[in-house]
Amino acid sequence: MTESSVLTVTGMKCGGCESNVKGKLLAVEGVSSVTPSFQTNEVTVEFDGDKVNLDAINSVITQAGFTVE
Repeated sequence: MTESSVLTVTGMKCGGCESNVKGKLLAVEGVSSVTPSFQTNEVTVEFDGDKVNLDAINSVITQAGFTVE
């Protein structure tokens, strides 16, 4: 089942940060779309809830050096 979530992510300061978050999340099985914005501190993620959950997605973002609020 495809789910969508908008996460508040702090610590992204530029387009490079956006690319970092996007690349790491797209490497996760089940994640189909990632739209990060450092200007709004938001990351919109579309994912297959049968393959990955929000805890795993949040963990990937945290491991990349950013904070999910």
